[in-house]
Amino acid sequence: MKAAALLLAGSMALAACASDEPTGTGSGGGGGGAATEDLRIGLAYDEGGRGDQSFNDSAYAGASAAADALGAELQELSPNEDASNRAELLTQLAEQGFNPVIAVGFAYDDVIAEVAPQFPETTFAQVDGSNADGAKGENVTGLVFAEEEGSFLAGVAAALKSESAHIGFVGGVESPLIEKFEAGYVAGAQAVNPQIRIDRQYISPAGDFSGFSDPARGQIVAQGMYDAGADIIFHAAGGSGLGVFQAASASGNRAIGVDSDQYLTVGPELQPVVMTSMLKRVDNAVEQFINDYAEGNVQGAEDVLSDLSTEGIGLATSGGFIDDIQDDIQQYSQQITDGTITVPTTVE
Repeated sequence: MKAAALLLAGSMALAACASDEPTGTGSGGGGGGAATEDLRIGLAYDEGGRGDQSFNDSAYAGASAAADALGAELQELSPNEDASNRAELLTQLAEQGFNPVIAVGFAYDDVIAEVAPQFPETTFAQVDGSNADGAKGENVTGLVFAEEEGSFLAGVAAALKSESAHIGFVGGVESPLIEKFEAGYVAGAQAVNPQIRIDRQYISPAGDFSGFSDPARGQIVAQGMYDAGADIIFHAAGGSGLGVFQAASASGNRAIGVDSDQYLTVGPELQPVVMTSMLKRVDNAVEQFINDYAEGNVQGAEDVLSDLSTEGIGLATSGGFIDDIQDDIQQYSQQITDGTITVPTTVE
């Protein structure tokens, strides 16, 4: 197992400002699927857009890397304030000839199933959206992740490092996807300490995606947990995670980031509280999908899974805060990949 590479995989530079302008121009050589000088990549962001220092930024990093390597054009679009125009974003990109078109986030589930069949010549992908059954169209690939596996390791780390045997979890939006993070985290912490106390709360209910882009509310929720005695909180809340870090700093505690290596994306004043981050390599998945498309290797109506075994999931080590528990983390990781441990995806 490539444990060291897995745990260090989060080092990447993420841009911090949103843009709806093309970020590259077509000038490369030919590819297997289409001449790369004609490759025009469309990227439709989730709630909050680029600059969330998390999920959207990771998708941008992968798309940008592929566009640069292939000499392709990259067009980015962000949702409006209430994210009610997701269907319009996908339609606009497809109508303007961008291909492939990548939708970032499970919130695109319904709209991509509506839009993709209208553009059968356009190849779509959806981050965090399964299409294994082909219900969203024969031209849609699901880029999915075993979030529960990385979250299990985050729970292990939290339980091993907690001094109060009291930790917390803050989810952005109550949903089956974020429940996978919660379920894995709880299982990992309880594997280390069956008696550990775990506070859990979501920022917004199902269907209200503002929970991914409201740091102020994230801070309030986290502060309540710290005040109640938790000393480490894991967030799966997108841009709202900044508030969790701010609460950790204000209360002299620690937090665990998500998706990207957030030690590298927060300011210096918050780095001391980011104990680790659960790496969900959206960047790698998006970049590989675009490369596969350019080479003519995208099948559509399928899911591509990233998990511990593919190094698409892991824990960041920036800051050195979990260096002393690496042997434990690697042992649990090995047990997951060899099937000794089956990580739950739902909370009992």
